Amino acid sequence: MGQSLVKNYLHITFSTKGRYPFIDKPVEKQLHAYIASICNNIDCFAIKVGGYLDHVHIVSNLSKKVALIELLRVIKANSSKWMKTNGDAYRNFCWQDGYAAFSVSPFELDAVVRYVETQREHHQRTSFQDELRALLKKHNIEYDERFIWD
Repeated sequence: MGQSLVKNYLHITFSTKGRYPFIDKPVEKQLHAYIASICNNIDCFAIKVGGYLDHVHIVSNLSKKVALIELLRVIKANSSKWMKTNGDAYRNFCWQDGYAAFSVSPFELDAVVRYVETQREHHQRTSFQDELRALLKKHNIEYDERFIWD
């Protein structure tokens, strides 16, 4: 076969530093759109970006030419710089160092997109910390509670 054929769907989530609620209504939609454009610009096409006050979820393809850690580095660096241009309220904005990333079956893609679309409603009942614990448990990922919330 003379070509490389790849279709890797990802569900990525990460929080603001200290889970500070920076992502308020005045910037929420624009931030999500900006993150989607970052993904698209490096051939990791965004399917859905969403989240809530202190975190984001990204559903995207991972390009065969981009390592996951590079995708995260580019998203976090550029979106953090962009957030700081939105006024004094965002001048201390930054993302946490860590992230969680999960592979998504093409058969589950629609369900994951719906999940990301309903983050505002979801977080009326569940904190980001509890949400992340549930995602890690669902995907059978072990973690150290001492380090997950940095």
